[in-house]
Amino acid sequence: MPKNNLQYGDENYLRVAQETLEELDWCLDQLEAVQTHRSVSDMASSKFKRMLNKELSHFSESSKSGNQISEYICSTFLDKNQELDISSLRYEDDQTFVKKSVREASATMSQICGARKPLTHANSLTSDSVPKYGVETNHEKELHEIFRGLDRWGMDIFKVSELTDNRPLTAVAYTIFKERGLMATFKIPAATLVRFLLSLETNYNRDNPYHNSSHAADVTQATHVLLNSRALETVFTKLETMAALFAATIHDVDHPGVTNQYLINTGSDLALMYNDESVLENHHLAVAFKLLQNPDCDIFKNLQKKQRQTLRKVAIDMVLATDMSKHMTLLADLKTMVETKKVAGSGILLLDNYTDRIQVLQNMIHCADLSNPTKSLELYKSWVKLVMEEFFQQGDKERIEGYEISPMCDRNDTTIEKSQVGFMDYIVHPLWETWADLVHPDAQHILDTLEENREWYASMIPPSPPQDSEPSIVTEPQTNPSDKIQFQITLEEGESDDEFS
Repeated sequence: MPKNNLQYGDENYLRVAQETLEELDWCLDQLEAVQTHRSVSDMASSKFKRMLNKELSHFSESSKSGNQISEYICSTFLDKNQELDISSLRYEDDQTFVKKSVREASATMSQICGARKPLTHANSLTSDSVPKYGVETNHEKELHEIFRGLDRWGMDIFKVSELTDNRPLTAVAYTIFKERGLMATFKIPAATLVRFLLSLETNYNRDNPYHNSSHAADVTQATHVLLNSRALETVFTKLETMAALFAATIHDVDHPGVTNQYLINTGSDLALMYNDESVLENHHLAVAFKLLQNPDCDIFKNLQKKQRQTLRKVAIDMVLATDMSKHMTLLADLKTMVETKKVAGSGILLLDNYTDRIQVLQNMIHCADLSNPTKSLELYKSWVKLVMEEFFQQGDKERIEGYEISPMCDRNDTTIEKSQVGFMDYIVHPLWETWADLVHPDAQHILDTLEENREWYASMIPPSPPQDSEPSIVTEPQTNPSDKIQFQITLEEGESDDEFS
């Protein structure tokens, strides 16, 4: 019967209406199957960039130091096709820099084998007798007291390093693997695990003020705590949990103490090897998996082939996510997940596919990597001192070599307190606020500490000197948490002038 002859209420009308509804349901199912959350995430990322562009543009206009902080955020936390246009706001110095097209190849960076120095096992075990915490120490009792807080946020890694003769990564990672039962589950011999961890720790550069094995131990312990969130209970398999912890331990191995952009600008062999894409992150992975090729260090030798492939994929995806230029994409993915998350009646997240689970793990290690401002103030200040010294050492190299000094790397022209406030306001707080929403209420205390630290650093910003002719900038702390950037997702392409809630 032709549909235009249908009469409201008759049998054929009801049948056609039912068929139409079924077709609409099918169409909706197909749209869901297309995983349209990716386009939503892309739109969220685009909006975040526009918001940040607007905010940093105002910040750049306020003073020379504000411009420097804006340049640092842009060059570090946005990838190449996300860079913001603040070049017109930049203060030009009178100093003329000598431009170099290609730096002479460095012998220490040209080893395709993946190691910056020979893979030495001088400190590895010679027997299967493994100390309680994986390292020989005369301070086992004191170490025991500290490790009672292994599951709590903000362990004092500096103290662990002191008690383990600068082997904090081995002690922390070994203890976590043992307490989680990973060694028993995946048949990892204790001696093999310790040999791997000691070899890994040897390949962290002790000369780096910040990117050394203490930082790796700190990120590993933070990842361990975040994995224990109640909202993530039973979400990840044992294999995924081990892969996440493995990724945390290796995520900065053989770090040379300079940024990706420095390696690219100087034409280093590493940048050439990895085509300027996530240079250091690719290198960290290569070194770590090269270590596993040594039979004495292969902690995964008893995994099935499929398990090993899965672990390698998760580890690669997570370590590549520690490239800070991926920050906006990661934040957009996380925010999209928070807005659309599926939660079981028990409050546990329902992440039933690899894409969702890896997004959470990537943001987890990103949060752990940016967790210094969420620790106690004394620990935070210690980390700030170290990371700024590493930045300044890079700036010293750039000055000597004739390159333009990177933002925040000039020890003679950087306001540390103001840079930390900008770092927290524009990068750390939006990330941790979104993570706290995802695992609510488990991370609320972390967010509270972050906000307290932000207020302290804001209160320590030195006043502008009276003779300074630069535009004035308000340096008083923002006491109202709502003053901070609030990222919200809308599906509309057009943007009004009012970007912030």
